[in-house]
Amino acid sequence: MEKIIQITAGRGPAECTWVVAQVLKKVLEEAQEQQLETTLLQREVGSENGTVETATISVKGKNAATFANSWIGTIQWIGQSPFRKMHKRKNWFIGIFEIEPQKNSSVSENDIQYQAMRSSGAGGQHVNKVSSAVRATHIPTGIAVVSMDSRSQHQNKKRATERLLKKLEDETLQQLKNHVGQQWENQLHIERGNPVRVFTGSDFKNNKVEKGYKGTRQKLKQDLRNENN
Repeated sequence: MEKIIQITAGRGPAECTWVVAQVLKKVLEEAQEQQLETTLLQREVGSENGTVETATISVKGKNAATFANSWIGTIQWIGQSPFRKMHKRKNWFIGIFEIEPQKNSSVSENDIQYQAMRSSGAGGQHVNKVSSAVRATHIPTGIAVVSMDSRSQHQNKKRATERLLKKLEDETLQQLKNHVGQQWENQLHIERGNPVRVFTGSDFKNNKVEKGYKGTRQKLKQDLRNENN
């Protein structure tokens, strides 16, 4: 199971980018505690030292979906601005969104074509007479690698396969990063209110969010009273 989440300050000020940096640390720490595998796919630093505009994380593991859902939504920090000491605002909001991963088919052995070739360069008469080097080509993408490290064609084929799979993995990761970069419109949709998590103070202490709809019902009742008055 893999989930990809994006933590973003949206159009918020520097204080929000500071919150993103703190939340990023919390997310990674909590994922580690739950023995989930995380990969930082993308991070854009903010204008102030130690701040982050946006970060995208891949979370893998048995409980990845539950973990991601516990963070997705609006995150609120209540505290004094670390950059503007006299600023009156105390509430700062950022957003965490889920990014839909691209569909990537697994690499099949039938998609890899091998070609024996003579090794080039120094190596004596043996490499000039025996086709020990191997080129491995991924037919669907045309990506190819060559291995001529060993005098054994079998070993070169094994190494060429490993290098090709690594190159395909790197290519997939780059495509994912580009895909994430195209979804920055998430930054325009941060909703203030009903936060899924609330943090307070310079130590960024986690406050429990009241579950259920009691708070929402009370707010609606108060709004109705105000309208009737």
